[in-house]
Amino acid sequence: MDSAPVLLVHGIRSSSTMWRPVQPLLDRAGIRHAVIDLPGHGRRRGEEFTIAACREAIEEGMAGLGGEAVVAGLSLGGFLSLNWAARTANPPLAVLAASCSVRPRGLPLWAYQLAAQVFAQLPDEGRAVNDLMARLVLGEDSAADLNEDVAFEVMVPALRAMAAVHPLEDLARIKVPVWLVNGTWDHFRIEERAFLDAVQYGRLVKIPRAGHIITAHQPEIFARVVVQLARLSQEWKAHPRPVP
Repeated sequence: MDSAPVLLVHGIRSSSTMWRPVQPLLDRAGIRHAVIDLPGHGRRRGEEFTIAACREAIEEGMAGLGGEAVVAGLSLGGFLSLNWAARTANPPLAVLAASCSVRPRGLPLWAYQLAAQVFAQLPDEGRAVNDLMARLVLGEDSAADLNEDVAFEVMVPALRAMAAVHPLEDLARIKVPVWLVNGTWDHFRIEERAFLDAVQYGRLVKIPRAGHIITAHQPEIFARVVVQLARLSQEWKAHPRPVP
């Protein structure tokens, strides 16, 4: 079966390096893919983070894959992939939105912003605490991939910008299949039923024994889900129908 190419969009303060556990698995499955760094992250550290600039980055990444591709984002990357897909004039074949089934607002967002502001005042911007927690939760290798070029300075502006993102409204506007992929241990899945109800052609996929960073906890399962969507998106393009 033919497979669509896939654009991978990383999470907050991380970079394209977070996809390293998944990329060899996609290569092995014959899935052409590309990664990007969002503004303020990775190779684009120092650039201003805005939602519009992130949409431009995703648009450019999709164009680099030929325009007809699947976009797959995790956490911040998932929210932004939905936000982009709801507005682009060149829609993707499908969207995989992982670890982002909760609206970025209210008390949780405020608490996250407060924590980011506290860490920003530390001499190392919280790097020591972040690195320790990543090693304990993810293991040495995955933590190294996730934290290779951590942009702590982007946390506060990115979280402030996310207050203007409305994922349920974005989901309702998207006309292509959307798969919501969540780890069963993830606190970012508490509104997954509302998110699924907002999707026109949707599917909810739960990854067992995985927390927020699914790519670190269950890279093989996550890669299989990406491969499945990449293949089914081509079939859906030829014969549009509701996605089971």
